[in-house]
This record gives sequence, structure tokens and C-alpha cells, in this order.
Amino acid sequence: MRNLGKLGISVSILTMAVSCSAPSTTPLVDSAPPDLEAIASSAPISIDGSSTVYPISSEMAERFKQEKPDSPEVSVDFSGTGGGFEKFCAGETDISDASRPITQAEMDTCKGNGIQYVELPVAFDALTVVVNGKNTWAEDITLAELKALWEPAAEGTITRWNQIRPDWPDEPINLYGPGEDSGTFDYFTEVVVGEDGASRSDYTASEDDEELVEGVKSDVNALGYFGYAYYRDAQNSLNALAVDSGSGPVEPSGETIRATEYQPLSRPLFIYVNADAIDENPALGAFVEYYLANARTVVDDVGYEPLPNEAYAIALSHFTEQKIGSVFEGKAQPNLTIEELLEKESAF
Repeated sequence: MRNLGKLGISVSILTMAVSCSAPSTTPLVDSAPPDLEAIASSAPISIDGSSTVYPISSEMAERFKQEKPDSPEVSVDFSGTGGGFEKFCAGETDISDASRPITQAEMDTCKGNGIQYVELPVAFDALTVVVNGKNTWAEDITLAELKALWEPAAEGTITRWNQIRPDWPDEPINLYGPGEDSGTFDYFTEVVVGEDGASRSDYTASEDDEELVEGVKSDVNALGYFGYAYYRDAQNSLNALAVDSGSGPVEPSGETIRATEYQPLSRPLFIYVNADAIDENPALGAFVEYYLANARTVVDDVGYEPLPNEAYAIALSHFTEQKIGSVFEGKAQPNLTIEELLEKESAF
């Protein structure tokens, strides 16, 4: 393990963060005064990847810069989880935002290129199925109906609302969803269709969730899916469908995530940090420390479900100790609860 003592993180404060439940507005950790001169002279920090995680990292970068105005630029972009890992495993970025765990193929690419990483869960998301706000007929949908609508066999065949439910109108159903580089696409196809990457292709696809939001907002016959924060920002123009996985329709929300009721569309969100870059760039260490210390507040403000304080404390411990690798065996794990995530991280 590498030694991150230069970050000046207090282990005693970290222990307190694990044992106590601080208010969400209180940073989880304190640290010794940072080496401001070293941070100011550091290289810029580059972040790319998931459009779902993008609002968190973007807001975090803005607040970090406000608090440390002399720090280098933190650039945040999105090319989808898969696109982000391509850049990350090529050594082109410092942090990769991800709405699913790193895959085995991506692990192998990183290993082949000598890229080691620290996996840090930062939030939980309720992947949200939405319709236009003027849609008066659809209030809920079953997993079986979602599968019938999105599986490859539906392409060019399931094209009208009444083919999903006979009492829905005989009108075209226009679909909007993430592109193939998106972790949301990967997760949705795995848990809904039953096979990673298996999806009809005759839909409007984009790695930019804002484009998907605008598409559904402008089309009364639209149905789409994306992260909960994007729905929350546009909920005056969109309706979220309650999803029935066998026990009745459940609406997406922080409450249903915490109660493990919104399954299997609840999922953890991550950042992956280049381990060698931490050693080489003092600003990167300071930024990730800031990220984890303020995650509860920022995640809640953005519109996702924060993890318990204990989870952020464990993540910080993994970061300071530079625990390399992933606990997810290269695949998404449907129906994972926050408690199970904690157990995985604690056992790492």
C-alpha cells in the first residue's frame, strides 16, 4: 500500500465519523492544514465518464474551487461510463465517474496499461423511467412490460402504446435512452432485459442525459430512462413511472431506496481514482479528500441518495490506504442494498 500521510488526514476524526452519525451538512472528516503551495503548483485534474455521476463531480469541482481558489483547474466531462473507462485505462484522466462497477474487460485493459485504481462509492441512484408530463394514461409499468418494450425482439415490432397495455392509446411510443457507452444502458439492459447490452436500437440515444430529458419533455408519446437527479430537475414537465417488480408499483425516491423497495433499479454510483496520479499530484489527493468529506451534502443537493456516514468513512479509509481494485467482480449486482454495499466495502 502507498502512504498518503502527506494528505494530513486525521485517523482519529475518521474513527469518529464511522461511530457517529453527523448531520448531513457537517463534513465527515477534518484534516490538518493542507500544503497550499503544493496544491497550487499541481497539475490540473481531469474527470470523465458517467453522465449520471457528472452532476455530483461537477458540483464538487465548483465548490472545491470556491474554497481553494488557488488550486488547479478541475475539468469534468462526460462520455458515458464505458467511454470514461476507455480514457481512464489509457491514463488520460485522473478520475472516472461510473454508474456501474468496472467490468472485467476494463480491469484487464487497465492492468495491461499499468493503471491501478481506487474504487469509491459515492451515492445511490434510483434509475428512473419517465414519460411526458402531459401523458394521462401511464402511471406505472411492470418489469415484464419494460422487458417486452426494450428487448431486441421489440425492435420495429412493439411500436405503439396499446401493445404494452391494451387500455393504453393506439398511439406511437417514442423511446429515449442512453447510448451504448453509458453505464446506465449497461445496468438497465442487464437488470431489465436480462443480458448486458441487449437492447432494441430503434430509439433516440444519447450520452447526454439533458438531451434525453428535453426529448421526453417535447414529446407527449415519449418514454425514456435516466438517473433520478435529471428527473428531479425536470419533474414539472415529466412524470416518473412507478415500477412493479412483483410486489406492486413503487415510485423512485430516497425513501424507497433506503427501504430497499425500489428494486432492481436502485444502484450505487462510483468514482475511480488513478492511484499513481494521487502520489504525483497533491491537488488530486486534496480534491478526493474534499469530495468524500462533503459527499453527503452535495449528493443530496444534486438529487441522489447519500450513503451513510460510515460508507464515506470506509471510502476515505480505502483512499488513504490506497486499496487497489474492485469488490464487484467485474459486473453489476442487481438488488444490491446500501447495507450490502457497506458489507462489501467493510470486507475489502
